[in-house]
Amino acid sequence: MHTMWKGSISFGLVNIPIKMYAATEDKDIKFRYLHKECNTPVNYKKICPACNKEIAQDDIIKGYEYEAGHFVILSDDDFKSLEKGESHKSVEILDFVDLKEIDPIYFDKSYYLSPQETGEKAYSLLRQAMKDTEKIAIAKMKLRNKESLAALRVLNDVLLVETIFYPDEVRNVKEVPNISEDIKVEEKELKIATQLIESLSAKFDAEKYKDNYREEIKELIQKKIQGKEITVTAKEKDNNIIDLMEALQASLKQSNKKTTKRTKKVENKSKTS
Repeated sequence: MHTMWKGSISFGLVNIPIKMYAATEDKDIKFRYLHKECNTPVNYKKICPACNKEIAQDDIIKGYEYEAGHFVILSDDDFKSLEKGESHKSVEILDFVDLKEIDPIYFDKSYYLSPQETGEKAYSLLRQAMKDTEKIAIAKMKLRNKESLAALRVLNDVLLVETIFYPDEVRNVKEVPNISEDIKVEEKELKIATQLIESLSAKFDAEKYKDNYREEIKELIQKKIQGKEITVTAKEKDNNIIDLMEALQASLKQSNKKTTKRTKKVENKSKTS
């Protein structure tokens, strides 16, 4: 794993030297844009529309547009003046809370933390104390010139820090259009919908979920590389369902069939083992 950040966890008067690693990775298949006529990769240049010329990275500065066409310029020294000593390299714990109190909408990105050479004991102490109290920590940290709110918790004996949005960064649900509380729910429909949810309920197992579309793209690319013919098969749609009740009943029936098949597979496996 590549170390992306070094700093410390500030826990009261205790400082725990740590290293940070990205906990997730983007596995989306990347495509290059090519010129249609010759299949040459397209280059993107930074052009100043006023001077009508290409500019280098060193010629670019940061400006905040406070009015249309009016900018205040911020230099690297301006940003450095906001850094107070080594505090920009610290995960500063503010409070300890229960994880269930935080709605998942607040979570953003996840990072693993490991102790540096002199921080093993303090790291283990904090980890065990958080396990015993079943608490997570709310902290502040600075990443890429941005101060972030973060949640620090234990995951499989590793301290994990997750950046979380500030309250003013989460849009108010009242802004969502077409949400009505006045629509009456029919009792029969609700009963079947509840049964459908119960029939589809299972213990969460992350390993069983796969990115089927990514695998199909990979397969398609391999066929193209090997020069195989590509055929497209349209999926048939069930247009016989005419109302909500019929859709619910059909869904429940389909779910029950799948549950029966899974049960039989499990029973057959247990008999053969």
